[in-house]
Amino acid sequence: MVTEKLIPPSPSEETYAVDEDQGEVFTINDPTALFAEWLSLAKKKEPNDANAMALATVDGDGMPDLRMVLLKDVDAAGLTFYTNTESAKGKQLNVNAKAAVCFHWKSIRRQVRFRGTVTPVSAEEADAYFNTRARGARIGAHASDQSRPLESRFALEKQVAAKAAKFGLGEIPRPDHWSGYRIVPLQIEFWVNRPFRLHDRLVYRRDTATSEWTTEKLYP
Repeated sequence: MVTEKLIPPSPSEETYAVDEDQGEVFTINDPTALFAEWLSLAKKKEPNDANAMALATVDGDGMPDLRMVLLKDVDAAGLTFYTNTESAKGKQLNVNAKAAVCFHWKSIRRQVRFRGTVTPVSAEEADAYFNTRARGARIGAHASDQSRPLESRFALEKQVAAKAAKFGLGEIPRPDHWSGYRIVPLQIEFWVNRPFRLHDRLVYRRDTATSEWTTEKLYP
């Protein structure tokens, strides 16, 4: 079978024996602060994009969808990312304003999962972030009909050239269809690798965005 050459075998006893035990890693009681600590460590270890997260949404038919996006802000209010609001993810969030994300950092062998409700960021927040983007990225936000059929690469390049000519050397305003979303977590699970698949899992839960967090450990 082809998969026998592609899929690594289950680790041997010898491999597990040298597997690093990271010691105690749940060192902070506040989940936002704990996540920030782990993300900071990942930024030092990951080859690129430590802020990359798998974003799961659901469409009107209940069919799930998944893609990688970049986290752009995190605080006690939640996790913020930006996108074309007319994209597949934007349309799905308009129908069902709930989402889940997963950060998996292979370099430090840790993972964090969030589940919660989603709210749009303010126009002021979106403007402020948009204006920090590279000029080419701002032009691209105007030129790309994200998630919709593309007849050819040349058609996209024509759109980019047209928008670049339109704005010239002037300011590039944020398009109305480009903004941000904030995931307000109701559940956060921290996972750390342990030898022999006996991983540590710590989950935080709350009923609403203003409720107190409760915690419990889970079997691996």
